[in-house]
Amino acid sequence: MGSPTQWVKSFLNLFLKSNCPLCGRPANRELCPSCERSLLRCQFTNERCARGSAISAPRVHRSQFWEGQLLVFVWGLYGGLLKQAIAALKYENQPQLARPLGTWLAQAWMKSPHSQVKPVVVPIPLHADKRLARGFNQAELLAESFCQYTGLPLNRQGLERVRATEALFGLSLTERQQILADALSVGKSLTQKRPQRVLLIDDIYTTGTTVGEAARVLRRQGISVYGVVAIATTNKSPGSGS
Repeated sequence: MGSPTQWVKSFLNLFLKSNCPLCGRPANRELCPSCERSLLRCQFTNERCARGSAISAPRVHRSQFWEGQLLVFVWGLYGGLLKQAIAALKYENQPQLARPLGTWLAQAWMKSPHSQVKPVVVPIPLHADKRLARGFNQAELLAESFCQYTGLPLNRQGLERVRATEALFGLSLTERQQILADALSVGKSLTQKRPQRVLLIDDIYTTGTTVGEAARVLRRQGISVYGVVAIATTNKSPGSGS
C-alpha cells in the first residue's frame, strides 16, 4: 500500500475538485473528462492484428516466449497519453491513476472468454528499497482496482523480489534474463496454500522477460500460471514480446 499521505491525496482527488495530473485542468475524479476520453481511445481495437489475424477488442493473444504457453492480455499500446499516464503514476507520485487504469483493464478482461477462469491475481513485485522510495508498487495498485471490479482474489505478496536489479530498458533479451535470474521468489502465502492457477499483473509488457521469470519460479513450486495481464505493451505487433 502507498504511504498515508499518498492515499489521503487520492481520497481528496476523488471527492474534491483538483487538477488533472496529465493536463492541469480541473478534474472531479482522477482525470479530467478530456484526458479520460483520450485515454480510452488508447485501448486496442479490432483494427489491430495479431500474427496477421484481426481480433476484436480487447486484444488477446497467445505466444510461446517461455516453456509452454502463457496468455498475454494487454489493454493498450504504450505511447502518447497512455505512456504519460503510466509515467505520472510511477514517477510523479500520482497513485490514484491506478484506479481508472486497473478498472479499464478489468472491464476488458470481463468481456473476454477468459473471464470464466477464476485465478488468484499476483502483482509483479518491486524490490523493498524501490518500493520504499516510490511509496507503492504500481502493479499492486493496478491489481487492487482489477480485482475490485472482477471479484478475483488478490495475493499481494504472492511473489517477492529478493534481489535489487538495474533498469531493464535498452538491454538485450539475454542481458535481461541474466539480470533477473534468481531475482524473484515465491511468497510464503502462496507456498502454504497453493492456488489452482495464478494470473500475473504488471503495468507494462515489453519483452516478457520479467513475467517469464515470474512464471518460471512459480511453476518450479508447482503453481500453475494462467497468464499475464498488463495495461500497456511496447509491442505494436502482439507475439513479439518487463
